Amino acid sequence: MSTRRASDWVLGGLVLGVAALVATLVVSSSWVATDRPAAKRRAELVARLGLTDLALFTEARYTRHPSQADRHAAFQDHPFAFEHFPSGSVLPPRRMP
Repeated sequence: MSTRRASDWVLGGLVLGVAALVATLVVSSSWVATDRPAAKRRAELVARLGLTDLALFTEARYTRHPSQADRHAAFQDHPFAFEHFPSGSVLPPRRMP
C-alpha cells in the first residue's frame, strides 16, 4: 500500500498546469492563423479612419491615452491632492524624454 506524498500532488498540479499552457498556446496559434485576414481588414479600417491608440481606462483624460498626458495632469486640482481615480494608481506617470 503506497501513500501519496504532498510533493506528488504538487508534481501532478505542475504537469496539469504545463499541459494547460501548451494547450492554450496551440489553440491561440491556430486562432491567429485563421484570424489573419480579419485582422488585416481591421488594420486597414483603422488606417483609413485615422483612429488613435486603444483607450486603456475610461476615467480620467490622462489615463485614457497615456502618451498624450503630461507629468502633472494627475495633480491639476492641487499639487498635493490625492489621486482620486483608481486607474491613476495602476498606471505609472509618463516618462519625459
